[in-house]
Amino acid sequence: MKAFSASLWAEWLKVRRSKMFAGMLSVFAFVGIMMGFMMFAAQHPEISGRSPALAAKTSAIGKGDWPNLLALLVQTILALGAMGFGIVTSWVFGREFSDRTLKDLLSLPVSRPAIVAAKFFIILVWSLMLSLALFAAALLTALALPIPGWSPGLVMPAFKIFCQSALLTILLCTPVALIAGIGRGYLPPIGFVVLTLIITQLVGIGMPVVAVYFPWAYPALVSGAAGDAVPKPGAASLVIYLSTVAAGYILTVAWWQNADHT
Repeated sequence: MKAFSASLWAEWLKVRRSKMFAGMLSVFAFVGIMMGFMMFAAQHPEISGRSPALAAKTSAIGKGDWPNLLALLVQTILALGAMGFGIVTSWVFGREFSDRTLKDLLSLPVSRPAIVAAKFFIILVWSLMLSLALFAAALLTALALPIPGWSPGLVMPAFKIFCQSALLTILLCTPVALIAGIGRGYLPPIGFVVLTLIITQLVGIGMPVVAVYFPWAYPALVSGAAGDAVPKPGAASLVIYLSTVAAGYILTVAWWQNADHT
């Protein structure tokens, strides 16, 4: 436990002193604010009518009310979250290679599984903070403007689905950490994240029957954001999803223990 605490403290210091932490929080909060403004613009066509690009975006949103905003937040955390959480994971695991600090880290009297566990815990907390920043920014903006249709009974169930979608997406970052180790840097894991996003879109649109067996589509299927055209996930979907998450974690630990770090 002391080894994990020491590793966790070291990882937190790295995050706290970096510009990456504040930068990612700012991006997610900014997206949330813009979503609130987009809903307001959808309610007032005279605003969006001055800009063809804005008019096209607000027309795609439909009615600018709370139900649409909450549904859009879930879709956003599934897409933006997958990319953002993947970047966080790439940074946490890949910076040791880019900054050439891996040997210093491994020289500490801490086991390598404890180091990996601490990194994953930091990723979990950081990613949850990004998710909450997105939701809170959109919520406060929509309340300030205001957006019609507010109801605590409407927001709380949507917030539960939002958090569930965020957590399921975060857990899929374990394979990203493995790719960061094997690729020894940032770019390979980020490329992997982009590839999984593209495949998820292709599978969800072109092969909905296959989507239930593709682990990266599981969060969207559980949340209902994939739509009614895609079959509902069953026990096999859950087993494949959990196996992917577990395999990513176990293989990451194994790589850190057995790879040649010289």
